[in-house]
Amino acid sequence: MASSPMTSSSQSPRPPRPNLAFRRLRGQRSPGEFAAAVRRAAREIEEQVSCDARYIGRVEAGEIRCPNYAYERVFLHMFPGRTLTDLGFVPRSAVRGRGARTAEVAPAPHTTSPLYAPHETDGAYEPYVATHGTHDSHDPYHPYDPHENDDQDHEESDVQRRAFMSGGTATVAAASLSPWGLAFGSAAAAAEHPVRRAGEAEAGALEEAVRKIRLLDDRHGADGLYRRAAAPLRSAYALLDAGAARQATAERLHTGAGELAISVGWLAHDSGRFDDARSHYAEALATARVAGDPALEAHAFCNTSFLARDAGRPREAVRAAQAAQYAARPLGSARLLSLLSLREAGGWAGLADRTGCEQALTRAKALYGRGPCDADPEWMSFYGDAELAGLEAQCWSTLGDWPRAAHQARRATRLQDPHFTRNLALYTAELADDLARAGHPDEAAAAGLRVLDLLDEVQSSRVQTMLAGTARVLLPHRRASGVSDFLERHGALPRTA
Repeated sequence: MASSPMTSSSQSPRPPRPNLAFRRLRGQRSPGEFAAAVRRAAREIEEQVSCDARYIGRVEAGEIRCPNYAYERVFLHMFPGRTLTDLGFVPRSAVRGRGARTAEVAPAPHTTSPLYAPHETDGAYEPYVATHGTHDSHDPYHPYDPHENDDQDHEESDVQRRAFMSGGTATVAAASLSPWGLAFGSAAAAAEHPVRRAGEAEAGALEEAVRKIRLLDDRHGADGLYRRAAAPLRSAYALLDAGAARQATAERLHTGAGELAISVGWLAHDSGRFDDARSHYAEALATARVAGDPALEAHAFCNTSFLARDAGRPREAVRAAQAAQYAARPLGSARLLSLLSLREAGGWAGLADRTGCEQALTRAKALYGRGPCDADPEWMSFYGDAELAGLEAQCWSTLGDWPRAAHQARRATRLQDPHFTRNLALYTAELADDLARAGHPDEAAAAGLRVLDLLDEVQSSRVQTMLAGTARVLLPHRRASGVSDFLERHGALPRTA
């Protein structure tokens, strides 16, 4: 099987050096027992790691020269008073896989940055609570774990093996993109004429598949699309595995595969499959790092932040949004930075930090006011006045300011192009819930009925979950005008798994 040109040029010739210090810390425990201890320590500090005996073996063999930030926090919790160096690891700056690129897009001066030092800045460990006069210290471009999965020194081939879902020739892979209207003939016909490397046609098909999925999601929601999107995603990574004869084509394939992973991740996210979404977003992030693509990295972190907020991890939402802003800063798109600031605002709201939320909202509006430009990513076509109002409504709702949330949600419904049915349903569902909690059951029921009218066209677990919450709030008001009609129609909906 032909390999990507990037792989052969990125191999590190140095053999790993065993981590004897870490082995001594394990003592008489088996790798499996020590891995269990790591997982227990992670739970103690509310961190998430998937440590097993194989991971411990890789650390002791020197294959993992510096752990990601999650493992770093766990190890330092297990061995207080020690540094990563004491544990046998090398500084994070020594294992960066993107040294050349980070040098070109260095951030504004910092005394400390996780890109350039083995530890996060001091503020990263502080609790995110509302305080007076402290939020100016929160740098919106402070990166969040930008090398979380960089276990080995420049070993991009290993990253690719973890990220790429399957192998196969370029032609067979392209043939299986046909569920999205991108027919290249049958797989059998493709097998008769194998192509060793992907070309412009396959790259174009991949990009078109991404556009098609986004269009269908805008119109109909995610629930009916997610399962169908799995095959094109596998095919996309098969195209990457086949490689490309030209570097420009290889770059298009990396970007296309990463964007498709994000799109499929969003379908999982919007249909309530949070674990699947997290996996797809991580895959896109790995692809971005392999390709050295800051635009793709910003997009992956953007969606990771949104997912973290919805999954009840607001601190992660803030950090991921900040990392996205760091990656996006050199790209020249004020609208992109505006959206990422809104993602950060959502995280601050989840932390009940009104000051941080308001500052991020103010920054988002100022950046949005600069207007669109040629540098705006294609995937941001959804981001306009309505989305800005809708995301602000979600922030106020999370903070419990129902009147302000309802005001912004109403603006969003009025500003939304009715062609994008899914977003119209989402904003109207937000409005219904905010009105119900603000003490306007009749208006809430009317908005809820409008959402129910849209469900014939939209299949979104997110919208249905919001409606279910609204129905619970309205139950004590069933005698108010229109509420009983809404509750009856909502109760007749088929139950989702």
